[in-house]
Amino acid sequence: MMQCCHPPRRIIVELFKCARQENLCQSWKIMEISIAIVLSSLFVFLILWSLTELARQLWWNPLRIQRTMARQGIKGPPYRFLHGSTRETMKMRMEARSTPMDDLSHDILPKVQPHIDSWINTYGRNYINWYGAQAQLVITEPELIKEVLINRDKTFPKTVPRSFAKYLLGDGLVSTIDGVKWAKKRRLANHTFHGESLKNMVPAMVDSAHVMLEKWKQREGEEIEVFEEFKLLTSEVISRTAFGSSYVEGRNIFEMMTNLGLLVSRNALRMRFPGISKIWKTVDEIEAEKLKKGIHVAILEIAKKREKKVMAGEADDYGNDFLGQLVKAYHDNDESKKITIDDLVDECKTFYFAGQETTTAMLTWVIFLLAVHSDWQEEARKEVLDVFGNEDPDFDGIAKLRMISMIMNEALRLYPPVIGFSRKVDQQLRLGKLVLPPNTQVFIANLKIHHDPEIWGEDVHLFRPERFSEGVSKATNNNAVVFLPFGFGPRMCVGMNFAMNEAKIVLSMILQRYTFILSPAYIHSPVQILTIRPQHGLQVILHPL
Repeated sequence: MMQCCHPPRRIIVELFKCARQENLCQSWKIMEISIAIVLSSLFVFLILWSLTELARQLWWNPLRIQRTMARQGIKGPPYRFLHGSTRETMKMRMEARSTPMDDLSHDILPKVQPHIDSWINTYGRNYINWYGAQAQLVITEPELIKEVLINRDKTFPKTVPRSFAKYLLGDGLVSTIDGVKWAKKRRLANHTFHGESLKNMVPAMVDSAHVMLEKWKQREGEEIEVFEEFKLLTSEVISRTAFGSSYVEGRNIFEMMTNLGLLVSRNALRMRFPGISKIWKTVDEIEAEKLKKGIHVAILEIAKKREKKVMAGEADDYGNDFLGQLVKAYHDNDESKKITIDDLVDECKTFYFAGQETTTAMLTWVIFLLAVHSDWQEEARKEVLDVFGNEDPDFDGIAKLRMISMIMNEALRLYPPVIGFSRKVDQQLRLGKLVLPPNTQVFIANLKIHHDPEIWGEDVHLFRPERFSEGVSKATNNNAVVFLPFGFGPRMCVGMNFAMNEAKIVLSMILQRYTFILSPAYIHSPVQILTIRPQHGLQVILHPL
């Protein structure tokens, strides 16, 4: 009976187990609820933090900068959420592009940069506008420009290439921000573009011009679209002088670079919500990435050919041209000189792009100006024949082309290939009398400076090469920052002499053989597509001498 009054030990153990399991289940439920609450809170916090950060980036900061600059007398078009002033800029540029100029006027600022022309007239020589939420201080005062470009305190570094531009140039010399890395790349470029190297490039430039002129023989007296002709010519020169190849070998690279350049130009002012490109890419972004990869592969193939020749004993070293210097630096054991494979590709891309675009634009506008101003064309031809006769140009003779230099400088003043330079402000600093807040950019509007009557006189829009008869210093009253076709200061274009020599050689060889006039089909409509170019091409008619 006593045993019946007490449950068996096994039942008691089971009851305790059940109790523990029930407590454990309850504990897990409580823990799960707690975790859910923490995660939900964290999610809500992240959402609120992201929204706050976006509001700060897209609204509070721009308004704060706008008020800060307004208190210092710097005004501009009002900031618009997300787009800044890009929509207004796009609208003005599209309207200007849709209508050609009434005559052959060289007053091209309202045509090429109508927004800058309009806002300077409205807000003054220095004003602030908006690239999306990015504040841009546009400056046209020489003293401010000089301070920014000389950059003694290294407080105005280059801006990071935006979206599509990074596909085109990568981290090449033009866009490199890091000072140590830039210095390393600059040394490589200086080696390529010093006097003796430039002298050795002259025969290749002459041979390339001969190829073009041989084709022209079949079309004497006919209309020729020279802008496209010069694109092929400059491509051939780059291939021969920098990469030891021919245009045929590099044609694929040039075509991809051209297509990528068009994408860059088309998307330059299109704003997207921050971070959205990581989730969803546009058709143009997908195409740009595809072109970037294709260019990378194509350039590496050319570099590997150079390596294989050395490894096979067909060549003693990698060569003294630009590609050879890059491959040599890639294999260098000295870390202070060594570059990465991405550096090699980006430097090649920069040379392909800058070497072709700037020289093509320069040649095109010089031919246009000489076709319009036949008196100067005749003066230029007389000088070329005096220096070279009917012989091919040589390096020593190029330096004697004083008249050609005057003409080219005036062409670069009226139609500079590059029409703006950007620098960034990472911390609050002083520029002249202005105090600039962090996270602003400075934009140097050099086309406006080149066309400013206060600097050049009332005849500023006339083609007058005699301005440069005593050199650039006299023409600018010893203020070099008012003439900026190739930039100024430590980041001045390293390929300037390369481009000038090439243009002088090609012009000399054309003038030795032809007189030329504008075709009646020509429509004067300068436009910016990376560089300034004729929107509908440049058609001229050639007559043999």
